[in-house]
Amino acid sequence: MSKYAIEVIGLKKKFGKQVVLDGVDMKVPNGCVYALLGPNGAGKTTLINILSTLVAADEGNVRVAGHDVSSDAEKVKRSISLTGQFAAVDEKLTAEENLNMIGRLSGLTAAQSRARTAELLQHFGLRESAKKKVKTFSGGMRRKLDLAISLVVSRPVLFLDEPTTGLDTMSRRALWEIILELREQGITIFLTTQYLEEADQLADKIAVITNGQIVATGTAEELKSRIGGQVIELLNSKDEVLCTIPTNGTIQDIRFTLNEAASKFPPDTKVSLRKPSMDDVFLSLTASDANQLKGAIS
Repeated sequence: MSKYAIEVIGLKKKFGKQVVLDGVDMKVPNGCVYALLGPNGAGKTTLINILSTLVAADEGNVRVAGHDVSSDAEKVKRSISLTGQFAAVDEKLTAEENLNMIGRLSGLTAAQSRARTAELLQHFGLRESAKKKVKTFSGGMRRKLDLAISLVVSRPVLFLDEPTTGLDTMSRRALWEIILELREQGITIFLTTQYLEEADQLADKIAVITNGQIVATGTAEELKSRIGGQVIELLNSKDEVLCTIPTNGTIQDIRFTLNEAASKFPPDTKVSLRKPSMDDVFLSLTASDANQLKGAIS
């Protein structure tokens, strides 16, 4: 058995003349949370669609749970669960009915489906709303139900495409706890997100994709270390950030940076020193305006 839940080599995909994925390589270890970061249009959803057999690749080799997504698509489907960007629930049914329906469609007996439904309603904090129509649910409740549906039958690999988009802070953090619990159960979670804090908090490993290519891979700390030891922020009198400048954290580099800044910014410019964040990583790797970071004062 492979130690990787997902293996991707030389993956390419075009829609018409538009290149969406351009030679993606990726290895996702079993039992981890793997986050894929990238701006809109970077290829995140297309990659998940290929990994989950919904879209065919043009070139490359892709294996999920040890199975080739092209030649063993049915085996891949039996090894994965997918929660897309939008909750795929039936609004006319209750939460309980939605879960029971998926259970029966997935091959569970009536008794097994009822038992699994009760377990998931309890686990996701939906027991009190079990018999309410989904159309009365808040966005957070719908998202929880959507994730619960993807877990009716346990699969070794779970794909989550921007699972917390649009949720309030409390609902987002509740889902974070559930995702971490799933990892403890040995499930591999592959998620895409635009929330940098989410990747920072959840992911064992992070990949950054832009223009259809993976431009960096590593833990959150490894990616932050690429930016430098300390980041200088220059702020105006209203405490608005004018620019952020990475440094290696040494006195010499910080002094040089401040001397350069003093010659280019007004005397009342404020200075703040902090450690690099995932925001800095994201901007440095994906921003079209390089002046946001390196070279901001050169």
